[in-house]
Amino acid sequence: MELKASSRPQWMGLAAALWVQVAAGSAYSFPLYSPALKTVLGYSQQQLTVLGVANDIGENFGLIAGVACNLFPPWLLLLVGAGCCFVGFGVLYLAVTRTGTGLPFWVTHMIKPSHRRIDPPQRRENREREREREREGGKGERQENVMAGAVKAGSRPPWVGLAAAVWVQVAAGTAYTFPLYSHSLKTALGYSQQQLTFLGVANDTGENFGLVAGVLCNRLPPWFVLLIGAACCFVGFGVLWLAVSLTVPGLPYWLLWIALCIATNSSAWFGTGVLVTNMRNFPLSRGTVAGILKGYVGLSAAVYTGLYTGILHDSSTKLLLFLTIGLPIIAIAMMYFVRPCTPSLEEDSSEHGHFVFTQISSAFLGLYLLSYTVMDDVLPLSDVVIYILFVIMILFLLAPLAIPIKMTLFPTNRKKHVASTSQLPAEGSDHKEPLLSTSSSTNNFGTLQESDDASDVDMLLAEGEGAVKKKRRPKRGDDFEIQEAFIKADFWLLFLVYFLGVGSGVTVLNNLAQIGVAAGVDDTTILLCLFSFCNFVGRLGGGSVSEYFVRSRMLPRPVWMGCTQVVMVVAYLLYASALNGTLYASTAMLGVCYGVQFSVMVPTVSELFGLKQFGMFYNFMLLGNPLGAFFFSGLLAGYVYDNEAAKQGSGSSTCYGPNCFRLTFLVLAGMCTLGTLLSVILSVRIRPVYQMLYAGGSFRLPRSSLH
Repeated sequence: MELKASSRPQWMGLAAALWVQVAAGSAYSFPLYSPALKTVLGYSQQQLTVLGVANDIGENFGLIAGVACNLFPPWLLLLVGAGCCFVGFGVLYLAVTRTGTGLPFWVTHMIKPSHRRIDPPQRRENREREREREREGGKGERQENVMAGAVKAGSRPPWVGLAAAVWVQVAAGTAYTFPLYSHSLKTALGYSQQQLTFLGVANDTGENFGLVAGVLCNRLPPWFVLLIGAACCFVGFGVLWLAVSLTVPGLPYWLLWIALCIATNSSAWFGTGVLVTNMRNFPLSRGTVAGILKGYVGLSAAVYTGLYTGILHDSSTKLLLFLTIGLPIIAIAMMYFVRPCTPSLEEDSSEHGHFVFTQISSAFLGLYLLSYTVMDDVLPLSDVVIYILFVIMILFLLAPLAIPIKMTLFPTNRKKHVASTSQLPAEGSDHKEPLLSTSSSTNNFGTLQESDDASDVDMLLAEGEGAVKKKRRPKRGDDFEIQEAFIKADFWLLFLVYFLGVGSGVTVLNNLAQIGVAAGVDDTTILLCLFSFCNFVGRLGGGSVSEYFVRSRMLPRPVWMGCTQVVMVVAYLLYASALNGTLYASTAMLGVCYGVQFSVMVPTVSELFGLKQFGMFYNFMLLGNPLGAFFFSGLLAGYVYDNEAAKQGSGSSTCYGPNCFRLTFLVLAGMCTLGTLLSVILSVRIRPVYQMLYAGGSFRLPRSSLH
């Protein structure tokens, strides 16, 4: 806005600039903390001098800022500077305080001295301490010990963390908002359907590329992981908002592709931070926890749809602005409460009741969101009514917080010792308690356990005789390293089953708006809300149902992935047939089955390959989503759609009629048929593992599992 030279805003800007310039003098603070770098980290004077050079280079290298100041508004430049300040000084803080122990080599090499300064006796003593921690089972990971803190098992913090994780998981569903603003990208920027489809691939790539988050979740505290996600959200969606609102016109296609990857990559950081933490906080209820948390991610699409159609009045620019600013605020507000806690290692009836309450409240939230979206589409609602309905939705999202409040107001006096730490033997003691009594073990479990013990004894004898010097490879159910899992056929079978199921489902999700338009549906938000609700039902139900049958029948969880992929074949054939009245039914079927794939994959990975590297395994499996989007959506669906639109000769990039996606649906049906066969093979192979883990009707925590 044009302002006169003498107007007040200019002088207010000058006054604010004084504060910014004072903050900009951070380079002059180097002499104040350089003694700590030298003393705590043991740097030489020459190393400290090189860090001083880095201090001056960073202060004066402003070429990028100089170019960007002509392209972006001042507030964005200041925000980038604030992000640089947070990340840079944050890493220094982690190094000096030794909070970030175990940082990757490329970071520690720059901020941490060589271990050569430690004298040999001290090195030997440190190695002995590390070996002792590894032998103690629950204390094997030094980083996790630092992060976990001394929190009693069964206390309020795990449930407070679960309630906070609900909000983070809703924020993590940003990838589901792509159909809400994709039409604005296509209209405002003039993209073709194939270009839009490849943006959908970027949407899925960012959401599911979580390998870095999976590695760092074992080395950094959860709040830091969530903070990185908030930064990705701000930067990525901020660029998209600048493009769609035409604040910065003419942004290249490749820049928007990268920005969308960064924006939705926040979902990987959010999901990894809360899922890994809560799976470790509740190790005996992995399927239930995975179903609840993944269920709220599925509901997030309905939450965003209600926000988009009601509060934001169908404005894509306002939605992108909310994603840019609102979601980082939510993540920053919740990151303090998501923290590791000492898990309880025995069954608890009150814990089961708390999980049931959370599941029921989430189910009511799903029904409410579905009803709200239908009402908003059918009835003319005033702004006051919309705001009231939105407040009710917020109260439903706060429902899990009732559990720690109840535990505070009505504490229970329990007769049994439930704290896992009180049941663990004292340090240095040789006494060990079995996690399951012998009476609870079936004959099959006993046979498997005896064979495992026999193999362990043979291995020890062989090592004693010098015949074997290599450490025993882990068995399925133990904690695996990533390179050990890569040579297992079960790992790749699970990945392929997940890839075929989720990759085909995300193809429909990314093109749901175009599928509705091709079928003659005027308002496709109902389709998205229906898919979101059924996706939630599949995620919540998949976790609960698989948990029930794995405890009662020792039925391997991948069985349910195969069963739902059979239903997905039927749904794709209904899509291809384009029969009247089948669009909504097939969308509902697909939504349920798509959700089951997620909630079943998560606990299966932890049961087969352990919790120690769970974040890494989980995020590797998630790569099946963008790979499926690339092959099935980018290369297949977009190409077929544009060809059919060209055949119609209307001069428009929009396609109408069943032929727009018919070939795509037939191919997807064939992929799910293959996925069903692979899931049967996987289930047969891993059935003995589930017979071992759940022989007594409850989960038997492997000895090598770590919190």
